Order: sequence, then structure tokens, then C-alpha cells
Amino acid sequence: RPRPQPGTRAADRDVSFLTRFRTAQSGPLLFVRETLYSALAVAAVGFLLFAISGVWPPMVAVESGSMEPEMQRGDLVFVTEPTRFSPDYAVNDTGIVTVEVGTERGYRSFGGNGSVVIYDPPDRTGSPIIHRAHFHVEEGENWYDRANSQYMHADDCTALSNCPAPHDGFITKGDANARYDQASGIAGPVRPEWLRGTARLRIPYLGHVRLQLAGMFAA
Repeated sequence: RPRPQPGTRAADRDVSFLTRFRTAQSGPLLFVRETLYSALAVAAVGFLLFAISGVWPPMVAVESGSMEPEMQRGDLVFVTEPTRFSPDYAVNDTGIVTVEVGTERGYRSFGGNGSVVIYDPPDRTGSPIIHRAHFHVEEGENWYDRANSQYMHADDCTALSNCPAPHDGFITKGDANARYDQASGIAGPVRPEWLRGTARLRIPYLGHVRLQLAGMFAA
């Protein structure tokens, strides 16, 4: 279809519509324009966050109190791909600094030594887990003597879940939880491929919106 030539009635109609679209102060054109601008702004922010974080979605909502007091239910947490912004002494090029290594190196995040990771075991249903990585184990390793006895409630490796380690991975724990995830049956040692990212920044309260929406759709 040929484009209208300047000065023609069709061209004037196009110019008139664009002018009305840009300057409308009420009615459907204002609604469409503001909706379009809002969508573009959200898309631009999302693209910027993805460019920085390297993961999607780059924000997750805290759904439990397992990381209190540093993370509260309803907080929104900014997440990055694990190897981004990580020090060169991270474990096995995973980008994760464990509590064990962080204590030696002085690496801290969210009020404690080591990285706080977001992981999602393949056999788990529901939201991903946000807990701190305490140390790394290898397949077949008896990690009982390396662990903090306060977080196990077991007398030896045979009485401890996931000991010897069924595969390589991280031993993790919520700061407010009494036991390691691997000692309480929450998950096995966290494989690198289970990691969705590393927590970098907490934004209080904003996660409540996401949790309420998730509850509405789940109902």
C-alpha cells in the first residue's frame, strides 16, 4: 500500500491521529498511550536487570523465615548468575564462596560468611530455596567431621542423611534453621546445575506483591 503523500487528505488523517495520540488528556487514547509507555518502561527495566544479572527472572521473593533476620518473608532479592561478581577463590569455578572459605577469606554476604544461593532441586515442587552454602563435598565423602555438630543431630555418618555424599555438591542451611538442608531431608548436596543464582541485594517488602499474586493464581 503506497504511503500517503504530504498534503493529501490521507496524510493529514495520519498526522492528526498521531497528534491526538500524543496529546490526549482523557479517553481511550490516553489509556492506550499510558499503558504502552508503562509496558515499555517495564520492558526496559527488565532488560537492564537481565543484562546485569545474567539470569531470568533476576528477582525472587522470600517466602519463608528460614533466612531471618537478614531476609524476611516478603522481601524481594536481586539475583545474579553465580559466577558474576564472584571472587577468584570461589569453589571449583562455580562462583560460590562457602562459609568454610568465606571465614578464611573474610567474604561476607547478608550478615554472614559465604554466599547465599538460590537453588531448585529437580525432585522438588514449589518455589526455589534461598539458603547459605556452608561447604562443598565430593561424591562418597564422609563429611560428618567437617560439619558443625549443632546443625546435624547425628552421632556419625551412618546416622546422617546424605552421608557419605551421594554426589558432589554444596551443603546448605537457612540461617534461622536448626539443621543443614542435607541433614533434614530438604535436598541432597546442591549440584551446580541446580543453582539459579546468587543473592546480591535485598529490597524489603516488595516481594509481598509477588506472593499475593502467586496466592491468587494458586487458589
